[in-house]
Amino acid sequence: MRRFVRLAVFLSILSACTATTDGVLENNRVGPRAPRGTTHITEAVDGLVVGHRLMTASQFELALAAYTRALQEHGLTSDVLSAIGSANMRLGRLGQAEKFLKTAVERDPDFVPAWNNLGVVQINLGKNQQARASFRRAFALDNGNSDEIRANLILAIALDEANSAEFPEFTDFLLVRRGNGRYLLLGQN
Repeated sequence: MRRFVRLAVFLSILSACTATTDGVLENNRVGPRAPRGTTHITEAVDGLVVGHRLMTASQFELALAAYTRALQEHGLTSDVLSAIGSANMRLGRLGQAEKFLKTAVERDPDFVPAWNNLGVVQINLGKNQQARASFRRAFALDNGNSDEIRANLILAIALDEANSAEFPEFTDFLLVRRGNGRYLLLGQN
């Protein structure tokens, strides 16, 4: 019985294809036409755009796959490396995230989102002094225009300078996307 089902499936798939004159199989399925006014898409959506949308939807594994596709489309740009690092950070892969973000800031030392995200990863790794330096660099490059980066810098300074008796220890940090590659680090008790 099982062989019969497999044979029936194989024959139905085979019947959907016909051989052309050069011996190559061709799909001959024809469906209904698209409604008038429907735009015809000829190329794929940019992997960075898809990845950013998936990050917003908290689909970090899918976002990482989209960023990997963007890597093939764009190459090793600091924007793609920063995005891959951010996705890895949200997946809890802090070592990988730090590696990608360090590479991003090496390639483009003026890329503000990469510096900010590197600081977020360093805070989570307990590297408070390095995080403070990264946030300070991001804040300076942004000319102090970002409230999120300012808040991250203030938190890093407080963590770096405070004694454990004076400052409550945060057990978990939350990375919040604010758009255009900007993230806010929130501490939770």
